[in-house]
Amino acid sequence: MDQQSPASKALAFPLARWEFIALCAALMALNALAIDIMLPGLQEIGASLGVETENHRQYVITAYFAGMAAALLPYGPASDRFGRRLPLLFGLTVYLIAAFAAAFAPNFETLLALRFIQGVGAASTRVIAVSMVRDRFGGRQMAETMSLIFMVFMIIPVIAPGIGQVMMLFANWHFIFVCMGLIALAITLWAALRLPETQHPEDRRPFTLGAISQAFGIVLTTRVSLWYTLASTTVFGALFGFINSAQQVYVGIYGLGVWFPVVFALVAGLMAVSSFLNSRLVMRLGMRRLSHAALIGFFLVSLTWFVWSLLGPVPLVPFVILFAAAMFQFGWIGSNFNALAMEPLGHIAGSASSVQGFVQTLGGGLIGAFIGQSFDGTTTPLAAGFCGVAALGLVMVLIAERGKLFRAQHDPKPTA
Repeated sequence: MDQQSPASKALAFPLARWEFIALCAALMALNALAIDIMLPGLQEIGASLGVETENHRQYVITAYFAGMAAALLPYGPASDRFGRRLPLLFGLTVYLIAAFAAAFAPNFETLLALRFIQGVGAASTRVIAVSMVRDRFGGRQMAETMSLIFMVFMIIPVIAPGIGQVMMLFANWHFIFVCMGLIALAITLWAALRLPETQHPEDRRPFTLGAISQAFGIVLTTRVSLWYTLASTTVFGALFGFINSAQQVYVGIYGLGVWFPVVFALVAGLMAVSSFLNSRLVMRLGMRRLSHAALIGFFLVSLTWFVWSLLGPVPLVPFVILFAAAMFQFGWIGSNFNALAMEPLGHIAGSASSVQGFVQTLGGGLIGAFIGQSFDGTTTPLAAGFCGVAALGLVMVLIAERGKLFRAQHDPKPTA
């Protein structure tokens, strides 16, 4: 545990809190951008590059997650040794180069390889953004900050599919990657010019196999951190599963066509509202009360949706209502679970974030790929996936909390 208060460490920080939150949100939003802006173009990508099997288009997303998962582990120890800025700027550079190159991919295999490389670069933003927040905040303050970051982050799923759809009306899928690269370039310049080093000198760790193994061992043997990481992995798996099959559900099943981004944005907007409400409530009610109640609600809504889908096709309006209700709960789960998992590990924040990010991305990506590849022309596989991961996540939280939920007294209190 940290010996020095995160809040006291933050007093001399030169960047205004609002800009720090906005920049961290922008860094994390690059991941959403790399996925959501291209959803309307998956069909054209498949047709242009000769992808005959409909579900195989999803590999454009799966390859990105695979690259991210492969690179998450080294970024954390590197940021604990060299600070946050250098590994972050390296990863951003890889991301934007791969994005520009993907615009000129001559075949599907090359596109998948470049998406994998883009994911390798994006891993730096996932690991280091969370590490920087933990450098500055702990406990409920971290949960509050992560909620605000997630709220801003969710603006991307609101607007990105619409931007992608407009591009598909006036250009082709190649321009989507050009746009992605330009946005990444702008955020890279912002970070390079404005972001100071957030790691505290006393937290620097040697970049040796022994030190890395020790840090990873601490992460994997800290019960609360391990099981909250696994619980969040299952819930993220449901989100990844939906992202993989969103275009098939909204366009293939419900025939929304160009209105697909509008409905997609509606659900993402509710998730942003949920994250904002979490930031306002978490300081008073605590991370456990909010996230445990939300996980139970997520399970009950998903169960209702699953049973309905077994009885027959779920009409569009009830589907959107049930799905939106489930994802509203997600806004109270993700940021709180991440804060709970990171809380005991502030002194190895980079390594902790990389291990947790690796587990969440690889595990969530595999779960999401399984759910997505199970698509059969109905919403039943998606509903079953949501219901199953919610139940599994609840079991993991019970293990983390030794069988007792809602124990708000264990939340660390604000330090300033």
